[in-house]
Amino acid sequence: MPARTRLLAVAGLALAALTFGMPGFSGATFTATSTSTGTVRAASDWTPPTVAVASPGSTVSGTVAVTATASDASGLASVRLEYAATGASTWTTLCTPAASPYTCSWNTTTIADGGYRLRAVATDTQGYAATSDVVTTTVLNAATLTLTDPGDNLRGSVALSATLTGTGSAVITTYRLEYSVADANAWTTICASTASPTLTCTWNTAALTNSYDIRAYAVVAGRTYTDLASSVTVDNTAPTGAVTAPVAGGTVSGTVSLVTSAADADSGVAGVVVQYAPTTTGSWTTACTVGASPWSCRFDTTALKDGGYDLRATITDAAGNTRTTATVAGVVVSNSQPSVSVESPTAGSYVTGATTVTASAYSTAGVAKVSIQARTGTAAYAEICSDTAAPYTCTWATTGSGSYDLRAVVTDTLGRTATSATVTVVVDNSALRAYDVQSAGSGTLGRLTAGDRLVLTYTAQVDLTTLKAGWNGSATTVAARVADGTTVGLTNNDDTFSVDGVALGTVNLGGNFVKKNKTATIPASTMVASTTTVNGVTATVVTITLGTPSGNLVTVSGTQTLRWTPSATARTPGGVAASVAPVAESGTADRDF
Repeated sequence: MPARTRLLAVAGLALAALTFGMPGFSGATFTATSTSTGTVRAASDWTPPTVAVASPGSTVSGTVAVTATASDASGLASVRLEYAATGASTWTTLCTPAASPYTCSWNTTTIADGGYRLRAVATDTQGYAATSDVVTTTVLNAATLTLTDPGDNLRGSVALSATLTGTGSAVITTYRLEYSVADANAWTTICASTASPTLTCTWNTAALTNSYDIRAYAVVAGRTYTDLASSVTVDNTAPTGAVTAPVAGGTVSGTVSLVTSAADADSGVAGVVVQYAPTTTGSWTTACTVGASPWSCRFDTTALKDGGYDLRATITDAAGNTRTTATVAGVVVSNSQPSVSVESPTAGSYVTGATTVTASAYSTAGVAKVSIQARTGTAAYAEICSDTAAPYTCTWATTGSGSYDLRAVVTDTLGRTATSATVTVVVDNSALRAYDVQSAGSGTLGRLTAGDRLVLTYTAQVDLTTLKAGWNGSATTVAARVADGTTVGLTNNDDTFSVDGVALGTVNLGGNFVKKNKTATIPASTMVASTTTVNGVTATVVTITLGTPSGNLVTVSGTQTLRWTPSATARTPGGVAASVAPVAESGTADRDF
């Protein structure tokens, strides 16, 4: 064959090779040669990559991994993952992973909640690209479920409600309100509906009395949401109690104590109202209202006509249940003779130093004098002082320590006399003892919150290492706790405060700050010591600033009086042990914390 003819044949073969190398044709290799030195090779890969994207789940939130798989015989140049909102035409690049596994971290909090499509695009080294099938998912970050606070103490028919927000067009598949005995995690449905983001119903608790957890439970687009109200007290049992003084048929005069025994094992006693009525009339008038234990008040009978009276009390617990006590019948008010009583200090009080003693007295003829007297043991009474005008008071300069009896004797202008009932107090003049306890709130009034402070003041300096080993008074982190009174043997629902590993004793908080049978731990609290002057003596002050309580809290209404009982482990620098005599919060009764 002539040379010119051979060259034309080679050119034709080369053109054919180029033509068959276009996409969609076989990947076979064909080599043609001639007597010349040129070689023409057809493309080795006309097949696009294979690529797929895995579903990250039907519903996603936060940051989620999105993964694609891709392969190609000639190798991959790039893999790109993309997303687009459902119904949108614009795709946004999520990432372009450099190597297998082809995974992106998708921060879904930067986009709006709703439906999304995901896909992957792979390109091989020959420039051929393929796009995966689309997978769909729902982004749900802003959805919240909120159970309306049902309160701490419930009874009867209770209105409950919960609200779902931020679900958009996502489907609510399950939605219910439930209850369980506290911590049992055995749920009983109160009501259920998926018709609306708001679920309301009435919970009939009439047959229940216990501590319960209440929760709202919902499933939205495959995700579960819950909101819990823990350890709510359900109390459908009325409190118990009786008027214990005066007694039926007894005779009273002047100012007397009206005493009620009141108790409630579930939500606690909230208050007592004592009433009187002329005997058999049933025409009741309130004598006093008592909001804290002990459930007693002082009542001036001189405002009444002499004669017979009936007494009763209505006791209300924190859930709203009430009990009216049996009537104490035939108490005789007789103020025709002089009468006198010791008003303060009260029986059982601890007193120290210069103590004010106060008496009340009455006579239709007029009071001439009141003598205030004291004794220890079986010794004869000695007069502390006498006073001729109300209020009948004097200063008692106590010394030493021990039990003392106090009484008052009235003489009227006709020369008639009367002697009060005896009031027994404890004199404690120990060198180191409790001087005062105070609280300071920083959040919700009547509720323990981070930043609240408890301030304990001694009468003298304390060797701080006897409170906490190695402590020099600088700010140190401690763990505090508040225990429900029933867990420590109290019967009046008062709760107690203490600091773990620190010999400060305990503080009776005078109210029900935590839920029934629960303890609120308060980690990351701070304790610091300082000094002040008490009766001319340098004294130690310990301040505890609360961290964040763990839960189980109750908001307390009304006023409380704190009562601090120190630990005898505390010592002065000279080694004198602290008295364990309790001290009550000074000043006007207020809401603590």
